[in-house]
Amino acid sequence: MPMSSRDYTWLFTPGSTFTYESGTTGVIHVTDGGELDLPTGQVVACDPFVYLGSGDVEPFTATVAPGRYRVEAAVATLGEPGEPESADPHRRVAAARLVIRDEPATTWELALLPGQDLAELEDDEFFGYGVDAGTGCFYDAAAEKGFPETEGDEGPLWDAFQDSDWSAVVHLVTSPDTGNTVAAFTSGWGDGAYPTWIGRTASGEITCFLTDFFVAPDPGDAAA
Repeated sequence: MPMSSRDYTWLFTPGSTFTYESGTTGVIHVTDGGELDLPTGQVVACDPFVYLGSGDVEPFTATVAPGRYRVEAAVATLGEPGEPESADPHRRVAAARLVIRDEPATTWELALLPGQDLAELEDDEFFGYGVDAGTGCFYDAAAEKGFPETEGDEGPLWDAFQDSDWSAVVHLVTSPDTGNTVAAFTSGWGDGAYPTWIGRTASGEITCFLTDFFVAPDPGDAAA
């Protein structure tokens, strides 16, 4: 069986808390990242510093109506028991989602690329994207060639992260040449592979695309 989805309603509820085995605690807050333009409704998720504009990524097979959709990040503020609140708190992006409908998701499924088959997955395996530059993102397939300057340390995407000191927020970046947009964010603890889930209503309508960076444990776990 492939990996099962988690309680993502809990993860995107401000004030949700968790505790690691080390004793470190976490509190979730949700940050608004603005609206991402999806002119084709074909959604791509990847590490933008590695794959945006490379031609090596494809959009998910599930599509939505063209439009503008809100992006949010579930950010965990981490601390040690008994320590005073820091002026510079330790924060990590626990998950990011592209909100298609403001309705609760009743089911979750892995977002798939063309050719991927859930039957190929072993127990607790998942399809996801690889991260090698500590970042993830959402964008429309039309933006694939909209950021030709992403390679290296130049361009608007790089500037957005540098100017914010790589803070745990959503960076909604617009190409000055094409007007295409990308919603980018740091990827939890950094490099690795991360699944994107699709939430659906009881009638099958897509509510969101959500990438989990494995920062917060399941709420049913006493510690992680």
